[in-house]
Amino acid sequence: MPVITPINEDELEFDNGSFDAAAFSAQTLSGWRNVASVIDHTLLKPDATRTQVEKLCEEAVRYRFACAMVNPIWVSTAVSILNGTGIPVGVVVGFPLGATLVSTLSTETTSLTRLGARELDMVLPIGQLKSGNHQAVGIAIRAVTKIAHQHGCLVKVILETCLLTVEEKLRAAEIAIQAGADFLKTSTGFSTSGATPADIALLRGVAGARAGVKASGGIRTLADVRALLEAGANRIGASASVAIVRELGAE
Repeated sequence: MPVITPINEDELEFDNGSFDAAAFSAQTLSGWRNVASVIDHTLLKPDATRTQVEKLCEEAVRYRFACAMVNPIWVSTAVSILNGTGIPVGVVVGFPLGATLVSTLSTETTSLTRLGARELDMVLPIGQLKSGNHQAVGIAIRAVTKIAHQHGCLVKVILETCLLTVEEKLRAAEIAIQAGADFLKTSTGFSTSGATPADIALLRGVAGARAGVKASGGIRTLADVRALLEAGANRIGASASVAIVRELGAE
């Protein structure tokens, strides 16, 4: 298990630089290929079959989505299919409850990076956050980011915003960034609700230009994508990806 440096809460800051959401959303929404390039094409349902994973990967290549996001058991399959295509494999870690031991997170991250996953979406320890144990939250996140970054992988930290107060969202976002998160992500899609423009705007306010912001959960239409991009998202997680880009003319 790696040595983890605790978060120093006295150093938490909110001077975060700027991210031009209006310019980014306008450029992204200018064509279906640009929209596809910011969508994580996702299949995380527990009963997903190999055939469905294969289809997900084929669609990811056809439309050039940002990545193909799967559960850990399907990483080797997806890596085999996508080898040489330029489309990375994404995978969830500590999913969907955020109640995994740090030692397990470390082992899981190591195994998944060795299998070829290049983007890891981890759920932070929600119960620890709500208990005020911010050190434990930082330690868990850093356990994943340290290993992932050694392998050149991105880490998106899922806050599960629907379960948090505004104060908890702010605190969780800053801790995640300090612990090395490349993206703040709203939701697993398995809790009480998903992404909202208000939560995206709040997370972007904390992140500024220091980290990306990924909206996920309940995103089914181009209108949903537009609202979330305009609020400050620069990555979208969706299972309705193909339908979304077809609204802009993809075939």
